[in-house]
Amino acid sequence: MDTQKTCILIVDDIPQNLEILGNVLSPFYSVQVATSGKKALEIAQTFKGIEMILLDIMMPEMNGFEVCRKLKESAVTRKIPVIFVTAIDEVSNEEMGFDVGGVDYITKPISPPIVISRVKTHLALFNQKKELEEKVAERTIELSKTRDITIYCLSSLAETRDNETGDHIRRTQFYVLNFSRHLQDLEPFNHFLDNETVELLSKSAPLHDIGKVGIRDRILLKPGKLSPEEFEIMKTHTTIGRDTISKGELTVALDKTSSFLQFAREITYSHHEKWNGSGYPEGLEGDRIPLSGRIMAICDVYDALISRRVYKPPFRHEEAVKIIQNDRGKHFDPLMTDVFMKFEREFLEIAYKSTTLDEEKENLHRSL
Repeated sequence: MDTQKTCILIVDDIPQNLEILGNVLSPFYSVQVATSGKKALEIAQTFKGIEMILLDIMMPEMNGFEVCRKLKESAVTRKIPVIFVTAIDEVSNEEMGFDVGGVDYITKPISPPIVISRVKTHLALFNQKKELEEKVAERTIELSKTRDITIYCLSSLAETRDNETGDHIRRTQFYVLNFSRHLQDLEPFNHFLDNETVELLSKSAPLHDIGKVGIRDRILLKPGKLSPEEFEIMKTHTTIGRDTISKGELTVALDKTSSFLQFAREITYSHHEKWNGSGYPEGLEGDRIPLSGRIMAICDVYDALISRRVYKPPFRHEEAVKIIQNDRGKHFDPLMTDVFMKFEREFLEIAYKSTTLDEEKENLHRSL
């Protein structure tokens, strides 16, 4: 078989029909043949070069409509164009052919020029569509990378204002991704945390403290305990962050229910809420706190505990774990806390691999 030619699969239970179509197409295309629907599905699934299928309708065991339905149900074969070739010449059957995913309908006895013309036309359309999809995919990847770079730059700016390093950004992003994956299979989280949502949460997580760019240095960098008045100002970083992201969404007219910035907005605004209602800015309680905010709360607090801050040295991993466990049902979602306790060593491993400061790395190493 000439692998340089486009490959077409012909399906018919009558060998004579396969021979006729094969003779018409073989001067221009590579040809595979199948004498049953089952064999056709097997070839289409295993042979990666099939770019078109000419499919008879009236076949025993599995007719052409059934074969086409199964082809369109598979991610491997759903894009292959199918042309029905049949002696049946009824409008209802032609409609059925299009309904199950066929792109054209050729009646027997065949006319070689018509067969060649239809095949050539639909292959051209197929190739144009494939090229367009590849360009869209390339552009989507490019936009995704641009988005990720923008998020990282904005997050780094916020971290610089807080006298921290980019380690916190990387670590919390990895925590959120890993933690969310562990939550995916559990009630009641599995109804919300599909793979796309988990990915969006991890992309959005670095923006959780972006509102700190609006807090004055004398408060943000104060080494001692904040006064009640200063703490009230510090708490506004949640609303500053939310409002900043909301303005950005309005500027480019993004759908607030589908944009990844929805999660960034939720995380920024709600990651300081507490399960018992004693958090801020709204004092939300229990599952009234967005799921994204509850996930971020555990990840952010763990990282804050093991990190050096202007007001404290880094805690040992074991100390951080104990603090989070003790705040189960108070600061943190009880079920999430249980999951954290089950996989707390993974948090430590992520932190160690993502830390660059010698002092913090040494502190983490003692817990490994």
